[in-house]
Amino acid sequence: MLRLVNVNSNYGLVHVLKNVSLHVGKGEVVTIIGANGAGKTTTLRAISGLQPVAEGQIYLDGKDITGIAAQKLVAMGVAHVPEGRQIFAPMSVHDNLELGGLQVYRRFGRKQLKCEIESMFERFEVLRDRQNQYAGTLSGGEQQMLALAMALMSRPRLLLLDEPSMGLAPLIVKEIFRIIEELQSENGLTVLLIEQNANAALKISDRGYVLETGRIVLEADAEKLLSNPEVKRAYLGREQREIWE
Repeated sequence: MLRLVNVNSNYGLVHVLKNVSLHVGKGEVVTIIGANGAGKTTTLRAISGLQPVAEGQIYLDGKDITGIAAQKLVAMGVAHVPEGRQIFAPMSVHDNLELGGLQVYRRFGRKQLKCEIESMFERFEVLRDRQNQYAGTLSGGEQQMLALAMALMSRPRLLLLDEPSMGLAPLIVKEIFRIIEELQSENGLTVLLIEQNANAALKISDRGYVLETGRIVLEADAEKLLSNPEVKRAYLGREQREIWE
C-alpha cells in the first residue's frame, strides 16, 4: 500500500532523512523504532504532506503522492495522529469528532456523520461519557483516545501514529495498543507506527524498521527484531520489558 523510495528531507541546512526506503503492505502494522532525533517523526510528516521531500518518491497504492497537500491526502485515505495529541482543547469532545469527520460530511452528509460519531462512541465508551466536556479538560489517556478517534472519523485506509503511548500510564498504554490491534484485525486497517515503547509496539506489529540518524539500518519481522541482541540492547529497555511481560 505504502512505499517510500530514497526519500530525503531537510530542516533548513540539516539533512534529516537520508535515502529512506520502506514499505507497508495492505493490512500490516509496521513499527519504526530509533533514538530521539533519528528522523522518525519527520518520516511520518513527509508521508502525510506536512514536511517537504527534497528527493525521492512516496507512493500510495502505486500512485506518486510526493508533495501532495496534507488535506488532499486525508481525502485519499491517509490519517496522521501526531505526537502530542493535537486536539482542539477549547472545543467539546463531540465538536472535535465532527471536525475529524469533515470528509464524511462533505461526501455523505450529516446523517452519515452522526453514524460515524456513534461508531466512535461505541469503540471509545469514555468519549461518549465526556462528549460535552471541553477536550482540554480530559486526562492524557482520554485525549489520546480522542485524537485517535478524530483520525478514524476520516475513514482512513492508512493510519500514521506518532508516539501514541507518550506520557501515559501503563494500563492506558495497554488499552491504546489493544485498540490498534483491534482496528487491524477487524477492519484491515494499515498502520505505520512510531513508538518509544519499542517492545510493546513490536509485539503488535508484523514488521519493523530501525532508523538511525536518518537512515534505515535494519528491517525484519517483528519477532526477529524482538530477539535481536543489538535491538534489545539499544531499544528494548528492562523497564519496558517488565511492564509488558
